[in-house]
Amino acid sequence: MIQEIQKQNRIFFCAGDVSGDVHASNLMKELKTLSPSILLDSIGGQRMKVQSDNFLYDMVAKGASGFVEPIRKIFTWLDLLSMVKDYFDKQKPDCVVLTDFFGFNSRVMQAAYERKIPVYYYVCPQVWASRKYRAKKIVKMAKKMIVIFPFEKKIYTELGGDAIFLGNPLLDTMPEPLETTFKENKKAEFKIGMMPGSRPGEIEKHTKLFWQAFKEIKKTLPNAKAYLFAVPEVSDETLLNHIGGKNKDFEIIREQDYKVRKTMDFIITCSGTATLENALLKLPMVVVYKTSWITYFIARLIIQVPYISLVNILRKQQVVKELIQNHATAENIAKETLFVLETQKKFIAMKRNMAAIREHLGLPGVAKRTAEVVLGEVFHSK
Repeated sequence: MIQEIQKQNRIFFCAGDVSGDVHASNLMKELKTLSPSILLDSIGGQRMKVQSDNFLYDMVAKGASGFVEPIRKIFTWLDLLSMVKDYFDKQKPDCVVLTDFFGFNSRVMQAAYERKIPVYYYVCPQVWASRKYRAKKIVKMAKKMIVIFPFEKKIYTELGGDAIFLGNPLLDTMPEPLETTFKENKKAEFKIGMMPGSRPGEIEKHTKLFWQAFKEIKKTLPNAKAYLFAVPEVSDETLLNHIGGKNKDFEIIREQDYKVRKTMDFIITCSGTATLENALLKLPMVVVYKTSWITYFIARLIIQVPYISLVNILRKQQVVKELIQNHATAENIAKETLFVLETQKKFIAMKRNMAAIREHLGLPGVAKRTAEVVLGEVFHSK
């Protein structure tokens, strides 16, 4: 049950995955900076918990992806939605800020809409990739859509929504890339990054596969070393179990400042926000994704873009190789990695295409500008 808290200006946040947790927590921090007395309550992850006055539930740790996993957790979601409604009725927040994660957040949005609580959708779902009907629901129920790619604004405004583009929030956290050079000597030390994902299902399907690919790579690049970039929600023990225990060529990295990641020569990465992060760091990569066959089958039916990685989608061409489902084998991953690292023309072209992406994502200060919009509309207009 939600405890009664003395009424004052209050905002409720909800996010359900790691990237949403990052973006929402940064926005919460800016809101506190601009208005220290405001109360921020949330459902999200550990980063949002740090910024919250009242943290209701760690959904990021319980996150589910695809089409099958969420169904298995339906009763958990229903209980959580009931708790949110109880919270709305008792605390009556001044507004709700939702970050991506449409499946659950759409129910939260509807509950807020029914109670006439204004909703700000920060990081709108990628409706241009699949299920465009979601945009209509968001336009109907959300007061404002804060999109993170310039072309998304048109999608929502054409449907009658109030959409604004303030820049991509990744620019608030991403450092400038290092200028890594092509290495001609195969005996040089090559740093191979591994990013298997943040959800339990992704980590289970990808970690062992990426390690097997690395062992293939090492046959050609004998001094290569693997660096697995882990999220706080996953233990070292879990990751080590997937690769068969500790290994001198394997290191787990936990960081928030990208200091180690930006030194990588190549990244083997799960599809998702990480692909755009890597592009902003100008890191050559291969994008890999494996899921359950039923999820893959459904996705094939509804996805309306030719690529799954944001890098290729934004550049409208195959900048990086995508290895999906049965094509995602250790041999194919190793082959593509070695091809890029051994082909200077490909290496340079990939980095050049990535450099072009940053130019279209706006300027840093996105979270602050968003906080100013929310505070200005919700409180200063009263």
